[in-house]
Amino acid sequence: MTTTATASNAYAAPGTEGSLVSFKPRYENFIGGQWVPPVGGQYIENISPVDGKVFTEVARSRAEDVDKAVDAAHAAAPAWGKTSVQERSRVLLKIADVLEENLEMLAVAETW
Repeated sequence: MTTTATASNAYAAPGTEGSLVSFKPRYENFIGGQWVPPVGGQYIENISPVDGKVFTEVARSRAEDVDKAVDAAHAAAPAWGKTSVQERSRVLLKIADVLEENLEMLAVAETW
C-alpha cells in the first residue's frame, strides 16, 4: 500500500496535492438515500481540529430534519426486514469490506 504520509506522519491537507481526501464546500443531510437541505436552510462551519480553520459547512439540523430521517428509516424497515438473512449478511459484509479498503482515507477524513 502506498501512503502520502511523510516521515513525521503528517498528511496533506484535504483538497491539496497528495491529499487522500477532499471535501465539498457544503454538505446537506443524507436522508432516504438523497442529499436533503436542512429544513431551516442553515449550515454550520466545520472547523478542523488540525489547524483551526473552516474546511466545509454541514447542515444545521433541527427536530424536523430528525423527524424526516426517522420517517425514512421507518419507511425502509419493512423491505430490509423482508430481506433474507443471507442477503443482509452479504450487504453488511460488503460495507465492512469497503470500510476496510479505505481505512487510511477514512482516518484522515475523520481527523480533519
